[in-house]
Amino acid sequence: MDPLGARSQFVEVQNLPTWDQSQGVQDEVDGENQLTEEDDQLTNQLNSLESPFLFRQDINSKIVLFNGDVALLNCTAIISTSNETLTDKNPVSDSIHRYAGPELRDELLKLKGCRTGEAKMTEGFNLAARFIIHTVGPKYKAKYRTAAESSLYSCYRNIMQLAKEHAMASVGLCVVSTVKRAYPLEDATHIALRTVRRFLENHGENIETVVFAVSDVEEPVYRKLMPLYYPCSKKEEKISLPLLPADIGNTEGEPVVPERQIRIAEKPGNLEGENDKQLALGCEKTSFHNIVLSQCNFFLSFSGVDLCGRTVMVVVGRNIPVTIIDMEKALLYFIHVMDHITVKEYVMVYFHTLTGEHNHLDTDFLKKLSDIVDAKFKKNLRAFYFVHPTFRTKVSTWFFTTFSVSGLKEKVHHIENLQQLFTCILPEQIDIPPFVLEYDTRVNSLYYTAQSSGL
Repeated sequence: MDPLGARSQFVEVQNLPTWDQSQGVQDEVDGENQLTEEDDQLTNQLNSLESPFLFRQDINSKIVLFNGDVALLNCTAIISTSNETLTDKNPVSDSIHRYAGPELRDELLKLKGCRTGEAKMTEGFNLAARFIIHTVGPKYKAKYRTAAESSLYSCYRNIMQLAKEHAMASVGLCVVSTVKRAYPLEDATHIALRTVRRFLENHGENIETVVFAVSDVEEPVYRKLMPLYYPCSKKEEKISLPLLPADIGNTEGEPVVPERQIRIAEKPGNLEGENDKQLALGCEKTSFHNIVLSQCNFFLSFSGVDLCGRTVMVVVGRNIPVTIIDMEKALLYFIHVMDHITVKEYVMVYFHTLTGEHNHLDTDFLKKLSDIVDAKFKKNLRAFYFVHPTFRTKVSTWFFTTFSVSGLKEKVHHIENLQQLFTCILPEQIDIPPFVLEYDTRVNSLYYTAQSSGL
């Protein structure tokens, strides 16, 4: 209360319910029961796997989800998101400046800007918070997605590092990726939640409270994704396993680049014989994250954009270990990885190069995939480039697109060599496995010789 007896507009963080006490717990429990009934078989399969984000009561008790203005939080520090000159005008920064007073603007001039991904600190002035940590989120472009992910991770990591270095008890986090910077909200939320989680696990022993301050638009996304990183029970921990994204970051939450997994493989797609057994045995002992990478991103990856600016997804047929993976689980991974891609127009590039019998997906599986995916998967798929097809696969594709799946035939393009592909997608915009390049060069050597000779 202020001296006149009026209720203070500032919010005491210790009075806010923590994640394990939130009013939505019962709804989450109900949701768990529903998911358990629908996915009981999958849950049983995952029971032997350890989640990368274990149920931790001690961590959940430090987390608060607050729908409101971060500027009103009475905590050690709050976060302001801005641009490189620290002069950006957005709802978060405008509110902080309004409550902090004109001294804040003068103080920011002394900082002489802030680079993307960095974090700098000032006093809170007239705010209830003692400090303000200013950070600059990246501008998002699909072409430079990896760089944007790394920069956004750096924002949250540097914020938490400052909090640790200055022995801060509580931190109020706004959503760093503003609408103005075009970062997809769900993708940004994954990075925010997992980075904070990993920091609290590894370095957060002295941090008592982290408040995620969100708006009405942001709250549903946070409520949807928080159980993945902050499960409130062992049951929720297991149910969240198949819902985790393929890239859950390293031990600090920093993004990894799964599409590079193809490039570092000494012999991509060599999964026959003894290697099959070794991979199968390895999958039994490895973490869930590695299973995701080996079963999904080993053959499915995000690349760049085509000449029309559409997202390019790459599938490597030779890398699909059909005989040793659970295809039902792979189906779930495929849908989850592709879900945010298919909201806009996209193209698929399928490398059939040197694909053996053991890597072929049967038509029943493909028909099932077509039947269960959302309409947007089919509607927004603009082209399917089938690279290095054989006569048999051309015939099979014709039958499948004619009698099994409608509306796909006109989108399928058989590509005999990479030069044809490069008329649609520039070489620097697509990750091509080395064995595909070697094969294409060998088979089409006369063509390339003629091209280099200018004939």
